[in-house]
Amino acid sequence: MKKRNKPSGGGANWMDTYGDLVTLLLCFFVLLYSISTLDQAKWIQVVKSFNPDAKDVSQIAENPNIDANDEVPGGVDVDEFDDLFESLKEAIEAANLDGEVELFKGDGYTFITFQDNVFFDGDSSIIKDEGTAILAQFASIMSGVKDAVKEVQVLGHTAQADPNVPNNPVNDRVLSAERAARVAAFIQQRTEVSGDKIVAVGYGQFRPIAPFDTPENRAKNRRVELLITKSDAVEHSLEEYYQEMNR
Repeated sequence: MKKRNKPSGGGANWMDTYGDLVTLLLCFFVLLYSISTLDQAKWIQVVKSFNPDAKDVSQIAENPNIDANDEVPGGVDVDEFDDLFESLKEAIEAANLDGEVELFKGDGYTFITFQDNVFFDGDSSIIKDEGTAILAQFASIMSGVKDAVKEVQVLGHTAQADPNVPNNPVNDRVLSAERAARVAAFIQQRTEVSGDKIVAVGYGQFRPIAPFDTPENRAKNRRVELLITKSDAVEHSLEEYYQEMNR
């Protein structure tokens, strides 16, 4: 009488292989999801960590205006235009600029006022390091609502130094225009909002929000403003925006 061979007990080994396969597939899809929004600067760092000579590798497309240590556009996820205000507010609080930056949320727009000392020294139009840091964050946040943005207006203002004597027109106009243009150019370099939506305007001393009678009031007038409007919003004049904010 022949003896029957006993089962080896390995009949379920295929389940271990199947489980390993499913785990690997899950890891693969998690990896795909994690790189679905590519951070150029971080990608460059990863590639160079594997290949120190990566600069010579044609597959790396580097933007000469981006430092690998800088934050780049798209780093903040903002799905709705209405979330823009809260995200900007959080950035201001994190930078401890509550007293120097004012935010206002209206129907279809967000209005931001920066005191001039946030960005500039004296009569200079060169943006300070502290100013570039907060502007870079703002530009990144705006990238999250790029399709919902109708226009980003950068408005430069000066103060009349002597309450009784208007400023020199050339110095006044050029300074406000240069400051607005530099802020607009910096934002354009750091955001995914289309450049044709970013506008710079220099008003000089002619849109004051306070009298020129005291140093404190003159400081209020020296400012840079950002007016970010929603794509389907009704446009108003600057005076109408001011009136709504002061109600």
